[in-house]
Amino acid sequence: MTPRRIVFVIFDGFQSLDLAGPYEVFQHAAQLTGGYRCEIVASAAGVVTSRSGLPVHAGSGVAGADPAGIDTLVVAGGSGVDAALHDAALVSWIAAAGARARRVTSVCSGVFLLAAAGLVAGRRVTTHWSREDQLRREHPDVQVDCDPIFIRDGRVWTSAGVTAGMDLALALVEDDAGRAVAHTVARELVMFLRRPGSQSQFSVPLWSGQPGSDPIRAVVSAIHADPGAEHGLTELASRAGLSPRHLQRKFTAEVGTPPAAYVERVRIEAAQRALAEGDDPVETIARRCGFGTGETLRRAFHRHARIAPSDYRDRFRSTREIA
Repeated sequence: MTPRRIVFVIFDGFQSLDLAGPYEVFQHAAQLTGGYRCEIVASAAGVVTSRSGLPVHAGSGVAGADPAGIDTLVVAGGSGVDAALHDAALVSWIAAAGARARRVTSVCSGVFLLAAAGLVAGRRVTTHWSREDQLRREHPDVQVDCDPIFIRDGRVWTSAGVTAGMDLALALVEDDAGRAVAHTVARELVMFLRRPGSQSQFSVPLWSGQPGSDPIRAVVSAIHADPGAEHGLTELASRAGLSPRHLQRKFTAEVGTPPAAYVERVRIEAAQRALAEGDDPVETIARRCGFGTGETLRRAFHRHARIAPSDYRDRFRSTREIA
């Protein structure tokens, strides 16, 4: 079998982990299957300096790299992307390579180069949350969704920043070679196996404030430990050793959201994982995650994810099984 050609595009000021993480995933998969051959392309062959100062050698420049015959194009992100957008030769090469490639992908702000190359018009894409407003403003023809860690829209795959690029690469390997190979790569790299693309960039500890007192920390820990348990205001107040009114006021002040809203967000994320990773019916997931009924879960999903649970499962679950 001829190895699939995986081409990584970098530029001065790229984020080194946007390259190194996915590169290691594909190289480990290549050692298992022989199915990949990785290359690095930049404006010119030679040393390219990352944002952190790490020098990386690009084997080819755009003048000598064949844009044909690429299986998967992977465009890194990083603070240097804004300058790279003005490199007409680089953008033109990405456009030519992307038009021919079986898959076009980006990590973090690399999506800006895909957009400049005309490869994501009308597509649903993601990027690092800090770049969301810029992407919406500069490319109104692109459907921007910065909640998931990665998104697949046809042959275009985009991911959030840094470590999300490894999750994206692992999903690409699974799509090519099956879950067993992806599982082996994840174990070798000590990764969480197939962290689903549906997982939010804004996990609860990031989208909320951090509790500053032991009683509120105990309540937050209890909610995460068992999202489906009884977490009414009375039960949570009892756990914290506070009156319900005092808990409501203290929790909201420390965490930034009322207890009931926090519980619902945690339960939504638990249901998202269950839908993406298993086959249990929606009603079963609703009961296990604390929603009681499927209809209550559906209403909560429409508020937070803007789609039905069944549609969420169809969009984000893996269709491959271990051989």
